[in-house]
Amino acid sequence: MRCTGPGERLHQVVDEIAMNSLEQAEGNNHDLKAFERRLTEYVSCLQPATGRWRMILIVVSVCTATGAWNWLIDPDTQKVSFFSSLWNHPFFTISCITLIALFFAGIHKRVVAPSIIAARCRTVLAEYNMSCDDVSTLNVKYSPDSSLFSLL
Repeated sequence: MRCTGPGERLHQVVDEIAMNSLEQAEGNNHDLKAFERRLTEYVSCLQPATGRWRMILIVVSVCTATGAWNWLIDPDTQKVSFFSSLWNHPFFTISCITLIALFFAGIHKRVVAPSIIAARCRTVLAEYNMSCDDVSTLNVKYSPDSSLFSLL
């Protein structure tokens, strides 16, 4: 057995730590890729429903705005009571009630659901020096504190 100096022993320790870190990183890399694929799959499954909810919200909003315009420019609106004017403009009344019902049902959350999920994932991943974008692609943030030599 050969005798090793302090400098050579330090290199051996660093090499062992580096090999263990690489093996751990490869195992974690598979887990991260699986997590990224699952997150991307989940967000992409939400996209069609989100698109439909956006279209519904746009259509009902345009109908409400058109009905409101017709309701406001009607000269009889000022002459009759509020409920009578609503009764005289059923298109506006129905579209307004529908819009209010959609908001009570949570359409505002369904329209932005992928963004909410991405924001929550960013909050959780920040603790692990990671982030994700709106299409759920993971980004690892390397910092000098997380270097291999900070272990020594």
